[in-house]
Amino acid sequence: MEPLFRAAKQNRIFQDVVDQIQDAIIDGQLKTGDRLPAERQLQKMMKTSRSTLREALRVLEQKGLIEIKLGMGGGAVVRTVSTEQVTESLDLLIRSRRVSLNHLAEFREGAEGDVVALATKRAKRTDIDRLQALLERAHACTDRRKFLEADRDLHLAVVGITRNPIYISILKTVHENIHRYFDRFLPMNEKEMAENYRDLENIVGAMAGRDAERARDLARNHIRRFNGYMKAKRNADRQMTPATETEDGDSGTQQS
Repeated sequence: MEPLFRAAKQNRIFQDVVDQIQDAIIDGQLKTGDRLPAERQLQKMMKTSRSTLREALRVLEQKGLIEIKLGMGGGAVVRTVSTEQVTESLDLLIRSRRVSLNHLAEFREGAEGDVVALATKRAKRTDIDRLQALLERAHACTDRRKFLEADRDLHLAVVGITRNPIYISILKTVHENIHRYFDRFLPMNEKEMAENYRDLENIVGAMAGRDAERARDLARNHIRRFNGYMKAKRNADRQMTPATETEDGDSGTQQS
């Protein structure tokens, strides 16, 4: 039987140890719940030092691929590969303000437009009923915070209809963090809430009518318009306090 691991390449020993174990997990040679060979055995198989191996295992644990258990019967155990690792990285990217309003708008116009179109094609009657119930909830909101929560829940319900775990994972992370930009740049008074609600109502109406292309266009226009409001507020703030220019992650470069 071919050994699970080979001697690590000496010119890149640390990275090769990480890559070998990672590949074995992703390729299914090691499955969820499997234990990696003991440290001494891994050292012998991969011809690496104890310190290099332990550092590689810590990296794999940070990636969410293994869990290192201590004590009797401990060791490195393979975890289920999920979308959590991707969303955690994206979460940190947004929270650290490395994503600008322009980045978010560009991504959301494309991704959420496509998501709405796909959801329109896949929606069941029960899905449309749920969206209409969320619309009623949004319509009843007079408080800004509660309205934005209802808006978020409706957007996430739409992406859930796609049954696509990549869309669901990424857009869930975006919508759970976008309030950082809304709180700073988005005016959401009675006028804006009414306009936002009409957009959502039209999108759900197009979905109920199975008009995927109209739903896509409505979603893109909705995102583009409200991003325009945020950019206008940001630019006004900059004219008053230019020292805060890079706080939204634009690093001083703007798109028109």
